Parts: sequence; C-alpha cells; structure tokens
Amino acid sequence: MLGTVRADRRPHAAPVGSLWIDGAWYVVTGPRTQKGRNLAHNPACTLSARLDGIDVVFTGRALRVTDGAELERVAEVYRSVGWPAEVADGAFTAPFTAPSGGPPPWHVYRIVSASVVGVGSAADVNGATKWTFV
Repeated sequence: MLGTVRADRRPHAAPVGSLWIDGAWYVVTGPRTQKGRNLAHNPACTLSARLDGIDVVFTGRALRVTDGAELERVAEVYRSVGWPAEVADGAFTAPFTAPSGGPPPWHVYRIVSASVVGVGSAADVNGATKWTFV
C-alpha cells in the first residue's frame, strides 16, 4: 500500500505493486493517477508491506527515476517477473499494466526510506521495532 499526500494535504492510500531491487523499493504509476499527481507535488510517502512474519511500514520520499541505466536495471527485474516493461523517454511503456496505473508512459519511483516500523505477525517475530536511517 502506497500512502501519499494530496495537494490539499489530505492523505491518500492505494494498493501498488512494488519490487525490492538492490536495497530499495521501486513503484510504477502513471503521471495522471492520483498517486502520480500526489508524488509530483510532494514526494513524502509511506509504503506498507506484509513480509514473512512481520508487517512493515517504510516512511520516506519517492524519488522519480529518470537515469537510463537505473531504469533499464529496474525494467529487467520487472521483465523477469512477467511484466514486459521497456524504457522510453525516461519512463516505462508496455502493452499492458494494472488499470490503476493509468495509460502509458509510467513513471518509476525509488522509495528512499527514513525509517521503518515493523510489527511481528508470527510466533517467531514478536512485538514492534523501529529502524531509523541517517
């Protein structure tokens, strides 16, 4: 779940596919979607995920990726999981995406985390923990 801030400062949350690549979360969305407009206005965001035995919330900023080499690296990972993403003009294109992504092109964002809160959801992970990154 990606949490963003609307221009009028109201919160917005939307399910979003994300991939962990080389130590960072990546998300993709169209510039005209609500989450895309929110991130263009204010990069502050949260990304929530359920991992084995723990639920986590990453808090930070979503930075739009425009570097061709980084886009190609991310596109290759998306292709390896079945989405035929291609890089064009600093964004992704493909024959299809989730309807919530809007029409192409799709912007790619790297989530730069300031902190993470995790709450155990299994017998071997118990309680809450917070990690802060400098």
